[in-house]
Amino acid sequence: MEAFFEFVTRHWYFAVPMFLMSLAAVTLVIWRIMLNINAKTDLNEFLPQFQQRLEREGPAGALNFCRARPDYIPRRLFVAGLESSKQGLAAMRRSMASVIELEIVPDLNFLLAPILAIAKIATMVGLLGTVVSMIFVFNEMGKGSAKPEDQGRDIGLALFATALGLMTAIPLVFSHVLFKAWIARFEVRMKSAAQKLLVLIQAKPVPKAAGVGQPAAQSTGVTATPATASPVPEVQPVKVG
Repeated sequence: MEAFFEFVTRHWYFAVPMFLMSLAAVTLVIWRIMLNINAKTDLNEFLPQFQQRLEREGPAGALNFCRARPDYIPRRLFVAGLESSKQGLAAMRRSMASVIELEIVPDLNFLLAPILAIAKIATMVGLLGTVVSMIFVFNEMGKGSAKPEDQGRDIGLALFATALGLMTAIPLVFSHVLFKAWIARFEVRMKSAAQKLLVLIQAKPVPKAAGVGQPAAQSTGVTATPATASPVPEVQPVKVG
């Protein structure tokens, strides 16, 4: 610890940027985790509620129900499908695929590029700090004025820059890989949810118009009564003289 504090005080021009990058990286990772939590949807809980609303109020009521939800699958995926439901299942499928590819997945990748950039930059800054410090150490060794124990201590301090850069980069690279795997799984869940929405819409009975396919007597409510036939007078035979 004494050597580390000495590195911070003597090589502050490398230590301070490393600490700032570490703080920014932790902030970005926590921010991304919170966004992922808000994006989750419990389909086992949501789908029965959605089906009941769809059967009771139709696509319009289900659309309002999805718009009131904060999570990604109902508020963005199902809304896109229900808004194009009047155009048929093919239009719903195209609309939901477009929303997944152009809107939801880019939003899920938000902050991942800065996280990976900080991980790579931290490693390079740490290596740069070590190289610069080693240059000073070798210059002192060339003059022959420094003692061997002082030279060893300076070399150890120079290596702290690389160690600090790796301590910043390794968790960030690991977090980036986990976030990418989560996005891939979430994309599969979205496609599965979109397919379930198409099945629910296809299975929903379409209300028939009043009077279609019904007999005319039933549609008007008037019962036709058969007309009574008038009696035909009997013709008497004519007698010939």
